[in-house]
Amino acid sequence: MDITPYREFAKEKLGFDFNNIDLLVTALTHRSYVNEHKQVHEHNERLEFLGDAVLELVSSDFLFRNYDQPEGVMTAIRAALVRTESIGDAGKELGYEPLVRLSKGEKHGSERAHDVILADCFEAVIGAIYLDQGYDVARDFIYKHILVKTDAIIEEGLWRDPKSYVQELAQKVDGVTPVYRTLKEEGPDHDKVFTVGMYVGDKLKGVGTGHSKQEAQTKAAEEGVRMYNRKLKS
Repeated sequence: MDITPYREFAKEKLGFDFNNIDLLVTALTHRSYVNEHKQVHEHNERLEFLGDAVLELVSSDFLFRNYDQPEGVMTAIRAALVRTESIGDAGKELGYEPLVRLSKGEKHGSERAHDVILADCFEAVIGAIYLDQGYDVARDFIYKHILVKTDAIIEEGLWRDPKSYVQELAQKVDGVTPVYRTLKEEGPDHDKVFTVGMYVGDKLKGVGTGHSKQEAQTKAAEEGVRMYNRKLKS
């Protein structure tokens, strides 16, 4: 295979050359690709396991050193930082999606499945960087792409349970408890997408989509939290 795109990605996006570029290739190789290509023997799950541990250590150390908060609060902030959506978005920003090796079936999978794969790859890339470049480089990578978002998450209250928090804000500002209404259902039963609106009184305050009503409600609540926080600051 041509490894030039992987070397170029490392140099341009990560800022260094891999000593062992095979580690990066493996980090971006999904199990389904190995199942379909018998000449390939390694996929990214072991690197993902390692990267997940490095990510948890680095983020825990960062929060401990920089935020004087109780254990429960720091745990919630860390969870918001490293949840699938957050690290999947970081992967999209890095732009490694075209380099991810998938089976033909997975390439045509659902958006939700792709988001999980991108998040898993991000953790595997951390594992690859840690093995190839050491702890300090892996830490700096995590700082740049994940921990930089910490202040915004704290400021917007996104580490809190969104539905509970938006209810608190709505009652404080408008004196009304939010309600959720399903606006749309699309797609086949095995991959349905729900669109939910969060209403305060008769006003739409947030809209979210997800593969379950609960997920869509949570995203609508998150949008509502951002709206109320902007209102309270103005």
